[in-house]
Amino acid sequence: MVNDDGTAKTLKEPDATSARVTGGGKTKARPRGRPRSFDRETALEKALLAFWEHGYEATSVSDLTRVMDIGAPSLYAAFGDKRSLFDEVVRVYGTRHGSFTDRALAEEPTARAAVERILREAAAVYTEPGHPHGCLVVHAAANCSNPEVEQSLRDRRNANIAAFESRIRADVAAGVLPPATDAAALARHTGAMIQGMSQQARDGASREELEAVAEIALSIWPRTGTHTG
Repeated sequence: MVNDDGTAKTLKEPDATSARVTGGGKTKARPRGRPRSFDRETALEKALLAFWEHGYEATSVSDLTRVMDIGAPSLYAAFGDKRSLFDEVVRVYGTRHGSFTDRALAEEPTARAAVERILREAAAVYTEPGHPHGCLVVHAAANCSNPEVEQSLRDRRNANIAAFESRIRADVAAGVLPPATDAAALARHTGAMIQGMSQQARDGASREELEAVAEIALSIWPRTGTHTG
């Protein structure tokens, strides 16, 4: 196209605010470019499942953006870096999937009753469909090169063992368990059973098989008026 004086006309590209699109006989303003919106809770749950299935190290930022269906800028804006996202995932996991331990310790009248409930609920939660098997807190730091992530999950596992020991010692003091009960060893045994059941669930053990393991684990608990060997 040329002007009346024979010079070439300059065509201007429409900007984001002035561009128009026509459809159905009506003219509409094209929206200004902006980051894609997303539901934060849905995206967080998808990240939780990814970390639960593959662990911290093996789950890359590109894996997360793919499963969460968001871009990297949106991930960083909403959750911070990968480590910050993982920390939030672990907190959410503890509330949604791992709270049965705290509930049992708070609600059951004795340490043995609490541990019995915890092991049976672990057998159910670790094998139920709809999410990866096993426990995220047990497995997420496997082959992890980040010492802070490893330590964070280790602290959570050790906190559970400390809570078991505290309840056992309280029962010893109350006469519910014999005075010779080795509270530290019994608490450690409970932690080992929970972590072992988690691995067995990932290896394909069924709920019924894990419940049978729990039954054997409970058989070693001392009774009032007995001694621990």
